[in-house]
Amino acid sequence: MRINILAIESSCDETAVALISNGKILNNLIASQMIHAAYGGVVPELASREHEKTIGNLAEQALLEAGLNWRDLDAVAVTQGPGLMGSLLVGHSFAKGVSVALGIPLILVNHMQAHIMAHFIPERKPGLPFLCLTVSGGHTQLVLMDELMRFNLLGQTRDDAVGEAFDKGAKMLGLPYPGGPLIDRYAAHGNPEAFPFSVSKMPGLDFSFSGIKTSLLYFIRDKEVGHPGFVEKNLPDICASYQRHLLAMLMEKLELAASTHQVKSIGIAGGVAANSGLRKLLAEKAKEKKWDVFIPEFSFCADNAAMIAITAHYKFLAGDFAALNSIPVASLSADFELNPAQG
Repeated sequence: MRINILAIESSCDETAVALISNGKILNNLIASQMIHAAYGGVVPELASREHEKTIGNLAEQALLEAGLNWRDLDAVAVTQGPGLMGSLLVGHSFAKGVSVALGIPLILVNHMQAHIMAHFIPERKPGLPFLCLTVSGGHTQLVLMDELMRFNLLGQTRDDAVGEAFDKGAKMLGLPYPGGPLIDRYAAHGNPEAFPFSVSKMPGLDFSFSGIKTSLLYFIRDKEVGHPGFVEKNLPDICASYQRHLLAMLMEKLELAASTHQVKSIGIAGGVAANSGLRKLLAEKAKEKKWDVFIPEFSFCADNAAMIAITAHYKFLAGDFAALNSIPVASLSADFELNPAQG
């Protein structure tokens, strides 16, 4: 049985389109929005306008590269949420238009679930139960998948996500947006034990990253008062120390969750999963704990449509289609999804 699905991701500042055929990703196109760099962060209205300019041409390009035409599609999938409402609306409206015009099913995908399902794109797939630490600019979550496509949220951040802690910390240090990857780059050349930072302690499996951000802010203020230029001179050591504390907070909760639920199949997902320090730390912990570790390719870590496509493939097999009165939702948890028939 042929199953060709066009997948669309437009939850934030990346316009992404992918095609999947019988569970195999044919392509994964991403158009980044560089316009936000001048503002030090994503401007929602500008993001929406850029999606609107790009999405149609990107879909045409994906079909052309795959050697398919619109009539070859069996379904269209799109991110329902979470994300910026304006950005979600652009993708959602486009997908609905394709569904109506071609008379094919519409599939809604939870963005956070899709990050986890990115592990099921390669031939080597996680065994179940599977524990995933999802770390992105807007979310930090621990999710247990005990059955395929059944997600149980174990813990999450109560304030800022770790990706925000990286990006906002970078901004305090004078690094350009997006600064998270730059902290990782500088950290590779610094001493992670150089400086201490205060961290917040949360009960159970929840996270909090607001405290360490405040600690970094006061650290910079106090050091610069007595020693102008201190940050610039010590940037690698500051980045390495700041990153060490952030990653230690993540690994502490991941280890606790794995032990509590007796899980050996472990993964990380989301944009921060591309962090080299996190990948190295996870590899070390895997040897110590005898974990079977799964980390998506770099192209599947950040926001992309391939993860939407693989999730949609399994939803298609289950007959999980949406009604045309469905709506995007700016806030969705990894374990929660609206009834598609009710929107």
